[in-house]
Amino acid sequence: MNVNDSEVVVSILTREGYVHTERIAEADVILVNTCAIRDGAEQRIRGRLNEFKPYKKKKPSLLVGILGCMAERLKERLLEEERTVDLVAGPDAYRDLPKLIRTASEGQKAVNVQLSREETYAEIAPVRLDKNGVTAFVSIMRGCNNMCSYCVVPYTRGAERSRNPETILREIRGLFANGYREVTLLGQNVNSYRWEAEGTALDFPGLLEQVARFDPALRVRFSTSHPKDLSDEVLRVMAAHPNLCRAIHLPAQSGSTRMLELMNRKYSREWYLDRIAAIRRILPDCAVSTDLIAGFCTETEDDHRQTLSLMEEVEYDSAFMFKYSERPGTKAARHFADDVPDDVKTRRLSEIIALQNVLSLRNNEKTVGKTVEVLIEGVSKKSEAELFGRTSQNKVVVFPRQDFKIGEYAEVTVTGCSAATLLGADPKRIVKG
Repeated sequence: MNVNDSEVVVSILTREGYVHTERIAEADVILVNTCAIRDGAEQRIRGRLNEFKPYKKKKPSLLVGILGCMAERLKERLLEEERTVDLVAGPDAYRDLPKLIRTASEGQKAVNVQLSREETYAEIAPVRLDKNGVTAFVSIMRGCNNMCSYCVVPYTRGAERSRNPETILREIRGLFANGYREVTLLGQNVNSYRWEAEGTALDFPGLLEQVARFDPALRVRFSTSHPKDLSDEVLRVMAAHPNLCRAIHLPAQSGSTRMLELMNRKYSREWYLDRIAAIRRILPDCAVSTDLIAGFCTETEDDHRQTLSLMEEVEYDSAFMFKYSERPGTKAARHFADDVPDDVKTRRLSEIIALQNVLSLRNNEKTVGKTVEVLIEGVSKKSEAELFGRTSQNKVVVFPRQDFKIGEYAEVTVTGCSAATLLGADPKRIVKG
């Protein structure tokens, strides 16, 4: 989502005559788009700010701005705490950036962290910063209403609001015309997408249907799904359209119903497993990934074992795994003690990671010997003689380059694997459309 926001920012500033540069020494303005979901992310940003000091010393007119969730959380304090920072803009204030830059250049305090109930940047065509020209992110909604007790996002990104579907489809048509062959629909909770106008309403399954029908050569992914809102209707739409990728990111956070209740996740372990069963029933070839938190407030060894057992039962293809990091202002910070010692959090996280490595390898091994369809995204980092792409299940495949081009589809036979990557051979070109 931050990548997509950064592309919106570049679009806004390009209209004002700015030019994006990859060379930091050339910059007149450096904008850092931030995340506040974990303390580690914020600490990395503070480290980056220290790296900018030599550039400011060489060019006193250089302006540094903090954008996004960290800006929203700390607001004016950033200008006081970090002397390197000249301007601060929250996630809903990007249209105001040209004015903020002018204000900062005059030596004045430049801050806009006002949240909006309407802003979706719907009509702004993002300037794509990716290198491959094949895959792109498309935001369909902003904000979050879920209020999970550990999460700062509702406070930094505001309430949910959905984007006009006509602008979504127009953006996707433009991407396809420019050679892109995969889009990922983005939202804090895509399943709650809902657009109402002139007495009609469009929900997420309806939007998915419209996007899927645009062109069979366009792959469509989405993230993120909240388990409480993942409906059978969404799964049936996916089953009806092969270009809707067979991969669902379904954050569990914990395998313990007691912990889920403390987290205010609004579902139980049993509910979550029912959603997994629905995926397996309606989309038997679908990969499932997840988010997991180790060491949330009051977590016991039994709670931790329940998370490990959930992992084994679901057999996740991949996972994002973290130690709990208390975020100021959240319900957990206000009402719960962060009482799991850091060494215990670290040990539990290590066990989660170790198990996921086993599960990822096990799932990848099931693919060996099969032929998979791959959308080619680029040249392998290890060898110019190899390309890489991803399957519908979001698995990375590396295979011989031959005469294939980035952006093409290929059928590849899987000959081996690691926990992270599939190895392929004998690629054959697929023409779609």
